[in-house]
Amino acid sequence: MPNGKLSGKPSRQLLFSEAITQSKPMKTQMATPGPMPTPTDPPAPEATERILQEIASVGRHLKATDQKITDLTIASSPICADIAGFKDTADSLDQRLTTVEDQMAILPDQEIELRSLRAKVTDLEDRSCRDNIRLFGIPERKEGPDTKAFLQPLLPDLFGIEF
Repeated sequence: MPNGKLSGKPSRQLLFSEAITQSKPMKTQMATPGPMPTPTDPPAPEATERILQEIASVGRHLKATDQKITDLTIASSPICADIAGFKDTADSLDQRLTTVEDQMAILPDQEIELRSLRAKVTDLEDRSCRDNIRLFGIPERKEGPDTKAFLQPLLPDLFGIEF
């Protein structure tokens, strides 16, 4: 188009096979002046042959594309399996994390209860030791099976008190 005007020459349309080999998009054909062919006119044999070649070329490209898609599907199958495994692992970890978070939420209450129970145990141990009497100088196991019968005559003598 010199000077922005149409040159009057029709541009040639790239065929599909030419566009593929040149890696260019197909161009549209400008209408050429002249009589339009009527539907009753038989197409030229070379035009029919060219159309058949183009159809065959498109078919070959479709088969190649179909094979590539099949190859990609086969190649991506292990990746899909790995992704499914990762999803299962992530779900498991999410469940475990939720369990840990739930347990962590009750820890402060359990810590308070633990401190209270420790204080009670210490108090009970201290109280149980306060009322015990220790007697020194009496051999071990001297009391026999009945400690009360052994101590009843012994204690008044030791302390000098009548009970």
